[in-house]
Amino acid sequence: MNIYATEKSQHYLAQVSTFINEKVLPIETELLNQNRKLNHNSDWTQWQLIPQIEALKEQAKASGLWNLFLPDATYGQGLTCVEYAPLAEEMGRSMLAPEIFNCNAPDTGNMEVLYHFGDEHQQSQWLTPLLNGEIRSVFAMTEPDVASSDATNMQATIIDDGDDVIINGRKWWSTGLGHPKSKVMIFMGLSHPDAPKHQRHSMVLVPMNTPGVNIKRMLTAYGDYDAPYGHGEMELINVRVPKSHVIMGLGKGFEIAQGRLGPGRIHHCMRAIGAAERALSLAIERGLSRTAFGQPIIQLGGNLERIAHARMAIDQARLLTLNAAWKVDNQGIKHAMTEISAIKVVVPNMLTQVVDMAIQLHGGAGMNHDSPLAGFATMARSLRLADGPDEVHTAMVSRLEMAKYK
Repeated sequence: MNIYATEKSQHYLAQVSTFINEKVLPIETELLNQNRKLNHNSDWTQWQLIPQIEALKEQAKASGLWNLFLPDATYGQGLTCVEYAPLAEEMGRSMLAPEIFNCNAPDTGNMEVLYHFGDEHQQSQWLTPLLNGEIRSVFAMTEPDVASSDATNMQATIIDDGDDVIINGRKWWSTGLGHPKSKVMIFMGLSHPDAPKHQRHSMVLVPMNTPGVNIKRMLTAYGDYDAPYGHGEMELINVRVPKSHVIMGLGKGFEIAQGRLGPGRIHHCMRAIGAAERALSLAIERGLSRTAFGQPIIQLGGNLERIAHARMAIDQARLLTLNAAWKVDNQGIKHAMTEISAIKVVVPNMLTQVVDMAIQLHGGAGMNHDSPLAGFATMARSLRLADGPDEVHTAMVSRLEMAKYK
């Protein structure tokens, strides 16, 4: 097993790191505050893009630092999961960086679906503009009226109607719903209720301007709308789209979801590790720069031990995630299910602990938007639910472990 960065990975990592340090971090607070001023309201129809962020995206694209997540040299840079992992970690140091490199959720996952499972027409119509950054997309899976921790509970329906399918249902926490450039969603629903449970569902591409698509509201996460992307609630009433918009065919939803969520969970975790690294760095800088009771506060109250434990936890989480990435690259997603589920439990909990420690060292300054820590805390807590709660992933690990003893 080789989880060390290749020369190619190191080449892109150096460029991504330089870009973030020189172009993003110096103006990060200014851009985030500008975004909150323009978009911190419930009327998502008035949300705006930040010109400086759009300009940074064009610079990243011109520099070849674009679509780095996609393991295809035609559309991206042809990096494996292990090669991309340190780049995702570097991007995770900033709340803005993933979008600037066109490596942000939900678009990366949606692009991977279209790349791996979409037909030529679907790729031409939707994948190409997503890869170019011309449009944004939505992923609609979670529902408000069922326990979505069990995805087989889905109630939204996709009904075969000749040359079309008709869609009805409610979705929420649909990421990307509020973005001004959002043009298409991947919608998952029940199409074959009498089939075996993992063959009952389908995924279909639904243009956002289709009649019957009704956005109800954007949802806050710890008081933040996460604009301009937004996590929203919507209702689809008798939405009719051509059957050619179904991805891979009816009944293939769970098969597609497995392919979508595997790499995406690794990307999430590596970005979270990057956030933890930055939080640790900020904690140390704060602890050294402030004095209380005649000593630097890093010397007080067990803070040095907390720093040590944070370093150990981050490094363990990184190695576990790189192990999962290596398995995906070399053995496939089906043989990496334990590792993928493990990192989805370990990494967000690690980030929660590290960020909480950093906030405690910052005092009141850690709870406002003077630093990225409050945003990282929201990110950490959200990740313990996104793509499956801790309990589901723990159950998966235990089930796979117990299967070895049958």
